[in-house]
Amino acid sequence: MQTAAPFVPASASSIAELRDAAPACRGCELWEPATQVVFGRGDEHAKVIFVGEQPGDVEDQKGLPFVGPAGHLLRRAVDDAGLPVSDLYITNSVKHFRFERRGARRIHKTPDQQHITACHPWLVSEFAQLRPSLVVLLGATAAKAVLGPSFRVTRQRGQLMPWPASAQHPADFPSGHEAKALATIHPSAVLRADDREAAYNGLVADLRVAATALT
Repeated sequence: MQTAAPFVPASASSIAELRDAAPACRGCELWEPATQVVFGRGDEHAKVIFVGEQPGDVEDQKGLPFVGPAGHLLRRAVDDAGLPVSDLYITNSVKHFRFERRGARRIHKTPDQQHITACHPWLVSEFAQLRPSLVVLLGATAAKAVLGPSFRVTRQRGQLMPWPASAQHPADFPSGHEAKALATIHPSAVLRADDREAAYNGLVADLRVAATALT
């Protein structure tokens, strides 16, 4: 079974150590065609972790998560929802860009479950270092990566939930740490929506629930 576990330093004591180790990961085949690994970024004392699906083409080239069009939209939604940017950390369920070539273009391809499972040790390690109060899951891939394959964002979005005992990895957080989860749509879904205004307002409404949870 493919897994990043052998490449995740068990003795890491900071996000910086994890980030330094990530480029050597060969836990699945996605590392080879990708330009580089795209690890999480943000405050190492963040109260909120945003978890997306995977880096896109722009992120793959720059080596930073959420710096493309979806990332710019997310930043605006975060501001409109009243979430403090200084308290945020943002990452992805899968750390390499999965794509297919069409001529000179690289077209996003949704990661398979095997890629999500293989990369999950990195996400677990980020959770363990950060110990946030809230994990915001952006889109179906991220939600299923953490909450399990039966979770449906369309049915349960915008709901503040206690960290479930049925999470993919119950040991995501050290014993005694309490966190909450909230799932919403991925900002790229807003960009694809027929009614972008309605989709954007829905995203902001969900993020306001997250902002309220921090007060």
